[in-house]
Amino acid sequence: MADVVQYRLERMVDELDDLERCGIFNRREIAEIVKQRRKFEYRLKRPSPLKQDFIAYIDYETQLDALRRLRKKAATRELLRQGKEKTKTRKSVSDFAPVARIMEIYRLAVMRYKGDVELWFRYLEFCRQRKNGRMKKVLAQVIRFHPKLPGVWIYAAAWEFDHNLNVAAARALMQSGLRMCPNSEDLWVEYLRMELTYLNKLKARKVALGEDKGTLVRDKKNADEKQWKEENKDLFMSLDDEEKENNNHGSDEESENKLDLFSEHASGILQTIYSGAIQALPSSFSLRKQFLEILEAIEVADSEELRGKILSDMKRDFSADPEYWDWLARLEMSDASSTGEKNDDAMLSKMQKAAQVYEEAIKTVPSAMMFKLYINFLLNLITSESGEADVISVTNHTSSYITDILKVYEKAETMGCLTEELACQYISFYTQLGRLEEAKKVAEKLCSGKLSDSLQLWVLRVSLEIRRTTKNSLSTSKADALSIFELFRTVLTKMSMSKAESLWIMALKFFGNQKKYFEKLIELSLNAVAKYGGSENGFSLSSAVVNFILQKDGLKHARVVYKRFLALPHPGLALYKNCIELESNLASLGNEDSLVNARKLYEAALATYDQDTSLWKDYHSLETKLGTSETAAAIYWRARKSLKDSAVVFNSPDQL
Repeated sequence: MADVVQYRLERMVDELDDLERCGIFNRREIAEIVKQRRKFEYRLKRPSPLKQDFIAYIDYETQLDALRRLRKKAATRELLRQGKEKTKTRKSVSDFAPVARIMEIYRLAVMRYKGDVELWFRYLEFCRQRKNGRMKKVLAQVIRFHPKLPGVWIYAAAWEFDHNLNVAAARALMQSGLRMCPNSEDLWVEYLRMELTYLNKLKARKVALGEDKGTLVRDKKNADEKQWKEENKDLFMSLDDEEKENNNHGSDEESENKLDLFSEHASGILQTIYSGAIQALPSSFSLRKQFLEILEAIEVADSEELRGKILSDMKRDFSADPEYWDWLARLEMSDASSTGEKNDDAMLSKMQKAAQVYEEAIKTVPSAMMFKLYINFLLNLITSESGEADVISVTNHTSSYITDILKVYEKAETMGCLTEELACQYISFYTQLGRLEEAKKVAEKLCSGKLSDSLQLWVLRVSLEIRRTTKNSLSTSKADALSIFELFRTVLTKMSMSKAESLWIMALKFFGNQKKYFEKLIELSLNAVAKYGGSENGFSLSSAVVNFILQKDGLKHARVVYKRFLALPHPGLALYKNCIELESNLASLGNEDSLVNARKLYEAALATYDQDTSLWKDYHSLETKLGTSETAAAIYWRARKSLKDSAVVFNSPDQL
């Protein structure tokens, strides 16, 4: 390995001598360069060189070459200023060697890591930037190693088309790529763009030679001006119009024929590629959209017929897809903005056409997704008028949209397409309008229907009730408190504890200062724990109640409540751990009663969960800190005895 490295360094002698002779680097800098290159060369000659080794070497050589070029330019400017050099500086070996070395490092890297596409593209970009003659060979190699990668074919064809100016080679590469990757949308789209770009270049060449006029690129501004002048030609009539018209009639007709020839050719290309693309990718909706966008950006013969064909094919193939209908409706609105029609009547007409598309879509695809897209479309119209806000203001412009949205929600409910998400949006929309009573009625109706098990709906309904009762005053009347408690009772007895976590927390906070209903809520929680059992992990209702009472009424009341929970058949491990933590924290502050209570809690928990390793460890840790060595050792041997069949085996008390 040392011989190979030494040989490669000796081959750099001519380059280094030239750098010193030209005054670009001094001897000490050259010694440092040799030192760095030797280090990198040894890295590359390891049995398994890393990709980062190659990249680091390339980066070093690239920066070194940039510094060399800067110093050479500075030296040349200095010579010219002194008048010592009047001719162009001839290139020497030090000008060619850096690029050749970097190319060689890249070659070694890609041969070592043939599957690294990013490394190949770095290699290609370097060749392109330095205009190196090895570019074509590298492209052939990367295509050979990655023939199934569409980006490789596109890059190779773009280089042939833009830099090598070889249209035939670019076309051949694109067609080969489509044979290898027929399911690539990007390849089909870029192939069409390339053919149309080439045709437009031919058209521009004819225009530059004075043999034709115009381009294939559609200029909407010029088209509008031409149409306006055509409609108002009487305003621009001059005395010699008739003579000019007779003189130019022949040339205009000839130019029109040539323009039609190019337009027909472009139309044929688009039809051919479009047919091949939809045959290869019949289920690609985005591909059709991109073809339509390209068609609308250029001037081709029979463009309206082509547009109609593409739209009819999309309707035939994607009529069951909600995304298609949403795109088609928004296309109506985009047509209004692209044609420059900004007055209210034109926008209203386009909005009505979009709404008709959505109505047809609802009949064709009656799904929750379709209703969601329709509603989002109308909501976007409202936010564009009034801006985003928590409260929607009703104006002349937004009132019709609001009515339409409410009708769509009602239709979704009637057709059975109202999901939990749409139902929550329905209620929230009424709330944003400030119509709380109607929101309350809708929530009641939905919570008593097929969505009665929806937690989010119940949370919204309870929130609306609380908001309504506290709207005018902070205190709640007895009748309202009773009504809200009965609502809580209905849903909390209906749903499991883990599912109704947010409702339990909401109820505790709301009735925290109302002793009568708070006691009833505790009874409800006791019944729920007795019915469903306590939680082993995750949300624990009993722990939440104990912690809330601890913060509200203090330790004494918290102990009373957690003892009531622990007296139930299955209080749950989570409650034991929560109570143990409560008592242990107080015991660490010197409270003897809390230490006694903590030991009792540990014993009660271990009577049921004697195979829980963490419980034994915590108990041993408590005795180690607050008990005696005898009690800690006793817990250790009890744990060893209980956990003898467990996967966890302790060798010493310190490991427990």
